[in-house]
Formats: sequence, C-alpha cells, structure tokens
Amino acid sequence: MNKPAPTFSVIIPSYNEAGNVAAITSRILETMTPLEDSFEIIWVNDGSTDGTETVLDAFAAEEPRVRVLHFSRNFGHMAALCAGLEAARATGAIISMDADGQHPPELLPELIRHWREGADIVQTVRRPSSDEGLIKGATSRGFYRVLSVLANINLPSGAADFRLMDRQAVDALNNLPERVRFVRGLVHWVGFSRVNIEYASVPRLSGDTKYSLIKMARLAFDGLTSFSVRPLRLAFVLALLVIVIAACYSLFVLWAYYAGLPLTPGWASTLLVVMLLGSAQLFVIGIASEYLARSYMEQKQRPVYILRKPRGSREKVE
Repeated sequence: MNKPAPTFSVIIPSYNEAGNVAAITSRILETMTPLEDSFEIIWVNDGSTDGTETVLDAFAAEEPRVRVLHFSRNFGHMAALCAGLEAARATGAIISMDADGQHPPELLPELIRHWREGADIVQTVRRPSSDEGLIKGATSRGFYRVLSVLANINLPSGAADFRLMDRQAVDALNNLPERVRFVRGLVHWVGFSRVNIEYASVPRLSGDTKYSLIKMARLAFDGLTSFSVRPLRLAFVLALLVIVIAACYSLFVLWAYYAGLPLTPGWASTLLVVMLLGSAQLFVIGIASEYLARSYMEQKQRPVYILRKPRGSREKVE
C-alpha cells in the first residue's frame, strides 16, 4: 500500500468465477498496459466456494497490479461492488465490471477516452440481443421504466454495473451514509456529467449466472424503495378516487330518486356510508404515510447537495 496511487482502478466483484479469473485478468492487462497510465485491478471475492480465492491469490502474488479482497462469506454483488469502490486508490477514475466476461475489457480504452474528454461518468448500456430471454428482457425494460416514473431517475434500460466514474464522483458515492445501496441508481443520483455508450453483450466465458429470479426481484425492490416514496403516498390518490366515486354515486342516487327509478331500500345509503368511511380511512393513512415518507428520507441522511470540484482535484467531496 506504500506504492504510488495509480491513475485508474478496475473493480471486479466475483462469486464462484474461478474459471474466468485468468482470462479476464489477462485481457485487462493486455488492454490497459498500452495506455501507459498506471492502474490496478481489484478483485473482490464475495465468499466464493469454488477455488476462486486460491486462483486470485496466485495472480496477486505474480502480478503486482492485481489486488484481492476476500469477504468472510457471501454478502452479495452490491456489497462487493461497494467494497471495491472504497478500496480503490486511483487518482483519476475507477472502472467497475462483472467477472463473467459479458463486459468486454477491450472497451476500457473507449471509456477512458470519454473521461479524458470531460465526462465524469461513462455508463455502458447493453444493446438488446437475440440471445436475451423474452421474459428477462421484458422484465428488465419494465423495471427501468417503472423506476424512471416512480423515482424520477433517468436510468437507461440495459445500464448495468459496467461503468467508469471520476475520482470525485466515487468519493461522493462512498460518502453516502445509507447501508442498503442500489448503486445503479445512486450513480445517477450523485449527478456529474455523464455519457452513455452502447456495447454488445457476449455469452459468459464459463459458469452460470449468479442472478436468480429471486435475486433480480430483490434488486428491483431495493431500487424502488431506495429512490421512491410514491407508493407510500398512494393512499392519498386512492382516497381522492374513492371520494370522487362516492360523489358521483350520490348524484346518481339523487337523480334516480327524483326520476322515480326503482331503488333498493337501504342499499344506496349503506354503500355511500361504506365509501365515505373508506375514503376517510385512506385519507388518514395518506397523512400518516406522508409523515412516514419524510422520516424515511431523513433517515437516509443523503446530502442536500454535492459540490463538483475542478477536474484533477484530489480532495474528497464532503
């Protein structure tokens, strides 16, 4: 750790990716070495049980530009990504990518080029592929649309954790106090200048995907609850809707009464009372939800604003 800080850090969270470590590391070294900028590769071993730890330690012993972090158990992809961001020593920019080979290391020079041209965040967006399953593609696009509507975050469909972030953007992200993190959303929340570039996803080098349907659903739920309190405020909308329906029904009953239409005795008044009581309950729940939403936002303790310093400043964003 006494070595001079590198210009770039490449972070790779991994879980049971022993078969991919050698290929990914070699491709990154071949791609980054000609750039003539100092760099480090940080592998974060998320409690692997397939020998990934042994393979990574062997690489770190032979290649001084490779660093390895070992978790005591499997804490999840987001935790591994955050650990890498906090451990990165780069003074220029930090790049994160997956360990399965679907994020091509050959794209790293293009990410760095956009950064040199002034972009603080270079976000890759996966092009739709014929190999992508119909259900997975539909649910992924649906999630990003729902998140954009509910959370007011313009997160492009296909944006994963393959991105470059300037040092000060990473510092701002690391300084956020919350523990349950949806990094894809937080990257957009912190702001800074941004460029999106498309890439073609390729099949995994080996092994199976670690994101099951349950884990994807959990990730989506974390994303929605981390950035939106609109579901809490839904009670207000429902209360207003019920009040409008009750008012329309009351007008209909009065019209039917004076028009001489047959009405079931007691039915109209009973239904009207139920609707009014229901709207009153929803209204009270809506008020309580508003206070709960404000407490929820205060509990996150996110900063009110983030200052952007001139490029090249090594001071951390407070």
